[in-house]
Amino acid sequence: MFFVIVGVLIIASNLAGIGWFAAWNWDFTGDLWKFCVPFVFAALWWAWADSSGLNKRREIEKMEARKHNRRKENLVALGLNSRARRKANKR
Repeated sequence: MFFVIVGVLIIASNLAGIGWFAAWNWDFTGDLWKFCVPFVFAALWWAWADSSGLNKRREIEKMEARKHNRRKENLVALGLNSRARRKANKR
């Protein structure tokens, strides 16, 4: 996502005429490749993240956290407390 934001900022700076990006042209044989570099990096990052399983691991971690929070909320809603259960088990 970082590379996409950088690419969009470069394009916006060029269109607004801000900084050294204002001098870049959109010719195919000119500076067009400079506008494309951040988007190519973003595509490479996403391809690597998907192939390495990074995205799937993050998704599983989020699902496990939601499941844990939902269980905790359900115990509280039922009037059961994890501390109360531990105390009852000690007796």
